[in-house]
Amino acid sequence: MDHERLAKRNLAIMWFANFFIAGSMTMVMPFLSLYIETFGDFSKEYVTTWAGWTFAITFVTAIIFSPIWGRIGDRFGRKPILVAMGFGLAISVFTMGYVNSVIQLFILRLLMGIFAGFISTSQALISTQTPKKISGRILGTLQTGTVTGTLMGPLLGGVLADWIGFAEAFQYTAVALFIAAVLVSIGVKEVRLPAEKDDKEYYSKKEVIQHIVRHPMLLMVLIISMFVQIAHFSIQPILALYVAELNGPANLALISGIAFSITGLGNLLMTRRWGIIADKVGYDKILILLVILAAIVYFPGGMVTEVWQLVILRFLLGVTLGGIIPIRMAYIRQNAPIAIQGEVLGYNTSLRFLGNVIGPVMGGIVAGYYGIGSVFYVTSALLLASGIALLITKWKETESTKIDKSVISKDPANTSN
Repeated sequence: MDHERLAKRNLAIMWFANFFIAGSMTMVMPFLSLYIETFGDFSKEYVTTWAGWTFAITFVTAIIFSPIWGRIGDRFGRKPILVAMGFGLAISVFTMGYVNSVIQLFILRLLMGIFAGFISTSQALISTQTPKKISGRILGTLQTGTVTGTLMGPLLGGVLADWIGFAEAFQYTAVALFIAAVLVSIGVKEVRLPAEKDDKEYYSKKEVIQHIVRHPMLLMVLIISMFVQIAHFSIQPILALYVAELNGPANLALISGIAFSITGLGNLLMTRRWGIIADKVGYDKILILLVILAAIVYFPGGMVTEVWQLVILRFLLGVTLGGIIPIRMAYIRQNAPIAIQGEVLGYNTSLRFLGNVIGPVMGGIVAGYYGIGSVFYVTSALLLASGIALLITKWKETESTKIDKSVISKDPANTSN
């Protein structure tokens, strides 16, 4: 099988695997706190506190292990890592259906974070088999699998929990994870494009860090990953409260679910389109544009008076955020050697997960002191500052390139006789 056909097959399999993984990872969101309540007669404060810690601890562990898995994958191949992660997630989630205390659940969620880098590792696998000129389109296509799973996961989780019970829902979720691991094990044949002539086959950890630091735009793109996630997660834990303020208690769960999911719909509709546009226009340019547009769309959320206005803004936010992830990955594909793609994407994932932890905490603190509307203003300012920082870094990079070219052109050694 030639490289192109093999790459297409790998992309199709990883799309479905990421769908199962993302869906399974988010299935527990609607009933995690309700599951904790079944362990004993606890106060509301106890349940909400432990639900927060139990949800967040997975990301904390993943922050540590994502670069480690990325480096191992760069050195020894990504398929074995993906298979191990898939089965590790399946076993962790399956065991959660048999716990009888919140501490046991907390420990399993902690262990689950060790294997939570599946999606970023799959991105690295697809990235290293993809030519640079179409990386936005290909990685955008891969991202639609993740987004679709994320959208459907909470819905399926809620239905399963009501239909068969909490413990059984974990077991069915584990089956989906097991299927993802088997799909990768049987169907994926890892290939990668040859390294460019100036690239090495092996980089030490110090050399990887030095490569990132010596490329300020690449470093800034990684850092922006954290701030985008902070912005995305800052309002999510208190979104239902905001909907209640705007609409009252009528159909609160349904309307909150719409307001929550509509962002994912906008993301799903545009993620591949933004990748195609960026392939033609430039990844850095479109990334700067999208971050600034996200800041503009976020700001009016604090001034809405009707819930339909909030829903429209959340959809537009999804449209802008939809391009950021695949374009960010495509930029890394352009600016990191093949041999370190996984480790660089691992650092990117760690920063994203850090944003997942910081965002809800920041949103809760701001809402507690200044009201829920203020979260939109603070988040908008954060995104705008991120966009400006990207713009300034890009401008400095361009000016530095001009100076270097000018010096080379004036060097007598480079002038022909």
